[in-house]
This record gives sequence, structure tokens and C-alpha cells, in this order.
Amino acid sequence: MPITSAKFVTSSPDYQKCPPADRPEFVFIGRSNVGKSSLINNLTGRKALAKISVTPGKTQLINYFSIESKDNDENPKQRFLVDLPGYGYAKVSKKSRMDWEDMITDYLLMRPNLVEIFVLVDCSVPPQAIDLGFIKRLMENQKTCSIVFTKSDKINQKELNKNIKAFAAALTEKIAPFSLPSYFITSTAKKYSTVKLLDAIHSMIE
Repeated sequence: MPITSAKFVTSSPDYQKCPPADRPEFVFIGRSNVGKSSLINNLTGRKALAKISVTPGKTQLINYFSIESKDNDENPKQRFLVDLPGYGYAKVSKKSRMDWEDMITDYLLMRPNLVEIFVLVDCSVPPQAIDLGFIKRLMENQKTCSIVFTKSDKINQKELNKNIKAFAAALTEKIAPFSLPSYFITSTAKKYSTVKLLDAIHSMIE
């Protein structure tokens, strides 16, 4: 079910100022510079919908994108895609980082129409404690999530399999007795890699 339209809606400083919760919402979050904006652009087929920056910490607000698609009956379906500030390294003050953390936590716990949290993980590097810890905190707060491995084009298949296997093993140890989340492998250089992720987003509300 391809996306027929996509547009930027607004940027909000906290969940109480987000748009009305009148449609299913899917959020993307991960370490700074993990590729959230690139992924959103690939999913929507709009090259410049989400602003891409090489500077970690560029996204500082809750960014909303409205997407629309049609099913076989030509009935339009609307959803929100949400880009949250990255966690981890960013050249900002300690207070700013704490404010971001509070904003992110409040949004993830309080937003009533949130369907799924997609946690983006750079699979071109070994497992990072900050990613493992973030996923663990989600599960401790009874929030389900899916993992989206990004930058798969940066390494060969052998390294990719090794890093994903290592991440799964480290996460299993970290989150026991919780079950492993489902995962997707994506690449901004290979747009077809986002097809399964887009299909999953559509299926979660049908």
C-alpha cells in the first residue's frame, strides 16, 4: 500500500502541544545521527521531507509528518510519522539533554494514539550500551517496540550478520525475561529495504 501523500505538519516542544490524537501514530527514535530523517524520507518517497543533518543533535523537537495511503477500496488512511530527538552524543548543554530526555519520556508514556515505537540502531557498529539500555527501559515501562537496523550498506553481509547476531545476544541478556522485539534491516542506499517496514506500519492498524 504505497503512500500517496506526505507532508510536514508541525514541531512540538512537548507532548501536550502535539497535534490532536486523531489518527494512528508511529514514532522513530535512536542515537543521534543514526539516520532517522533519511529513513522517513525513504519511507515516504520524499527526498527532502525530513531535514537531514550531519550534525548530531540537530533534531530538538517532536517533528510530525502526516502520511496518507489508500487500500483496495480507495479509502484514504491517514497516519502520523514522528521524528524524535536522538539520544546520546550531541553538542548541547547537560540541561538541554535532560530536557530532551524528559520530553521524550513524557511523549512515549503519555501519547494515547501511539501505535509503535521504532528504535533505530546502527548495525555497522558493534552493540552499543545506550541502545540496549533504551530498549530495556521501554520494556520496563510496558512499551512495545520494533528495532530498525540502519546503515546496512556500510558493511558487507558477513559483518552485518555478525553485528545483528551480537546485538540480539546482548539484548537477550539485557532484557530477560522480556521477548526480543521484531526487527527490520534498512539502507538509505537501497530503498527497497524499507518496503517490509512500510508494510508493517500499514498492517498494524488493519
